[in-house]
Amino acid sequence: MQVRLHRKRPEPWNVRRQALKRRWTVPLWAFEWFCEWIAYVLSNWSFLEVLEYLCSFGVLIAVIFYFGESGDRLKQKHYQAWQVINTAQGKGGNGGRIEALQELNADGISLVGVDVSGAFLQSIRLQHASLARSNFSAADLRDSDLTFADLSDADLRSANLRHSILRSANMEHADLMEADLFSADLTGADLSGAVLANAELRNADLANLKWSDTLKVKNANIFGVKNAPEGFVAYALKRGAIQKESDNP
Repeated sequence: MQVRLHRKRPEPWNVRRQALKRRWTVPLWAFEWFCEWIAYVLSNWSFLEVLEYLCSFGVLIAVIFYFGESGDRLKQKHYQAWQVINTAQGKGGNGGRIEALQELNADGISLVGVDVSGAFLQSIRLQHASLARSNFSAADLRDSDLTFADLSDADLRSANLRHSILRSANMEHADLMEADLFSADLTGADLSGAVLANAELRNADLANLKWSDTLKVKNANIFGVKNAPEGFVAYALKRGAIQKESDNP
């Protein structure tokens, strides 16, 4: 915004002075008149006009550079997110990994093979995430949303997935041994060839579940499963699954 205006030449002081009715206001009006002259002189100084144009040009250059470097800033953000994940690898707790994983996934970055074993990732949101061959063993994923996530061949041994949403998740050949899927939503999930030995499936929703006769379910607790596909319960019990109402022996 331009602040330099071409101003009208101020009237002489003696003219201004004669118009003043109160003596005590003379110093104030004198200062005002002095400032008017300074503003008048500066408003006609071409150098200031040049500076205004340069400032406008500088803003334009800054905007061009800002958008021109947006790709580098995005790469830097992704690099920092990966650094957070890799630095905390093998450690418990969160360590900023929830935000890092969610940011990468939101930007469409593949998370194939990521290792967050033992991490505290409760309530993480990784819808449509590419997590094939990832390692979530012993991770706390309670109340998480993994809708449409690709978890094929993933290591989810002893992972806590209680009350998690796994709708249409691809978990083909995933290792879910001893995983806790209590009340998890597995609607439309694909568990073909997965390992569910000793897993907790009580009250899980299995509507439209995709599975195969290679599913390993020995000692898996399927008590109270909901909307199980035809033949699933009979197959599971025949392969060593159990139906126990509580965690108590």
